[in-house]
Amino acid sequence: MFVGLLLSRYLNMSVEGQEAVTTVTPGQYILIEGNDDEYPFVAKLLKLFGDESHKQKKALVQWFLRLSEVPQNKKLLLGRSPHPQEIFYYLGRACDDEINAESILGTVHVRQDNSPVEPKELRNSVCFPCFLIQVTPSTPRCATPCIPSRTVPARQPGNILEEARARLHVSSVPESLPCREQEFQDIYNFVESKVMDGTGGCMYISGVPGTGKTATIHEVIRCLQHASDMDEIPTFRFIEINGMKMTDPHQAYVQILQKLTDQKVTADHAAALLEKRFSNPAPKKETTVLLVDELDLLWTRKQNVMYNLFDWPTRRHARLVVLTIANTMDLPERIMINRVASRLGLTRMSFQPYSFKQLQQIITSRLNKVKAFEEDALQLVSRKVAALSGDARRCLDICRRATEICEHSASHPSSAGLVKMSHVMEALDEMFSSSYITAIRCASLQEQLFLRAVIAEFRRLGLEEATFQQVFVQHRTLSRVEGLQPISLSEGLAVCQRLGACRLLLLEASRLDMLQRVRLNVSQDDVLYALKPVRD
Repeated sequence: MFVGLLLSRYLNMSVEGQEAVTTVTPGQYILIEGNDDEYPFVAKLLKLFGDESHKQKKALVQWFLRLSEVPQNKKLLLGRSPHPQEIFYYLGRACDDEINAESILGTVHVRQDNSPVEPKELRNSVCFPCFLIQVTPSTPRCATPCIPSRTVPARQPGNILEEARARLHVSSVPESLPCREQEFQDIYNFVESKVMDGTGGCMYISGVPGTGKTATIHEVIRCLQHASDMDEIPTFRFIEINGMKMTDPHQAYVQILQKLTDQKVTADHAAALLEKRFSNPAPKKETTVLLVDELDLLWTRKQNVMYNLFDWPTRRHARLVVLTIANTMDLPERIMINRVASRLGLTRMSFQPYSFKQLQQIITSRLNKVKAFEEDALQLVSRKVAALSGDARRCLDICRRATEICEHSASHPSSAGLVKMSHVMEALDEMFSSSYITAIRCASLQEQLFLRAVIAEFRRLGLEEATFQQVFVQHRTLSRVEGLQPISLSEGLAVCQRLGACRLLLLEASRLDMLQRVRLNVSQDDVLYALKPVRD
């Protein structure tokens, strides 16, 4: 508790647990409150003054680094083994040298001595050498993002088709990510500039599933971490959360705090601690890069989780860069209220679905000179998937199934030839001829129209669930567009119940049928494929 600030020359303060009053004057070395109570920050007090209102007390300080705060690669440049209690002169611009006087915990004795000192003499003192290294960063230009290789080699394949199947697996680590060079460069430049300037910012990244959004960002972070290790950019911390892995959107606070500080607290307490962390200045605070995948699943009625995630980077001392991923391009306009959308800003990026040429290039780069497919077969599967969704993962799954069909059709696995168009057609029929697709094709006209209404409402909301009332309004609209007589409410409920009994829809029980939640039990791509007219 502070007693007073007199003439801006010295500061009287009392320390908890001590009756004596400590006087702090400019020129002394002080301890300042930080994130770790056991190891507070060390600085030299240069000046004491009051703000314009003369109500708040301020202090001008020169920061020092503890040994534990010095990057490992810089410790090697000392050419000796430093003592654990040494501190190092810090001249970086990332820290604000003006602090609130209330954050001063007390004084510490610091001695400057180049001669060797016994550890027992250093118990209450700190020695320091001058230490400052600056490197001009170099940004990669026109680079194709690469993927690091596995640490454990995979089992050697027995033939060409086995090797192709292993390379085409979605969990296989490719040598590069083709067709996403421009997106990689834009995200790299955005994050690098924020880390270099010590500022915060938001980027909203959208695109249909299977277009390489998460993989591209992971490669950007890997390249930036390599640049940081080489001292080309300041150090930063990367954490990632996924809305799909949370039972409640407010768990985002818990996961972020736990990954930052290893603390596990309740959601409300975590939100308060994060608010304090990103609002208050702290010396030597490194930039945090936060990746939020499946952002649409963090939606709440008040939208406070989304608001905080977008608002924290705008704080002056936050040093927080937020990268958000969602499947809907206009999610901010669809489900976010104005105060949330305004915090997101205008930095957006859309990953377009892959074209058939890009899908063909992805498969070719994965195979990497392994000749397992005929050219026409590759082009067929690429065109089919590109026309439906542009999902690279589905394209890889179909190619893998085609290799299995080709292998089983041969009299002996070793005698199997190249994958032909007939094998690809059979794989496509299997992929898009499940019992669900058969059920959709055999459904009545009103049931098919109701499924179309479900997808239309999901796309309007930007979410993967809606109420029966919302879907029913879409159903009546589509009926008028198709020139059909709109059905009554009771008929609509009966249609919905029949689709739920077939397990095409998942219906959440509710006392009011109008408000029951409706979700698809099959992918939207499968529904759209099943509803396409069948050609003879």
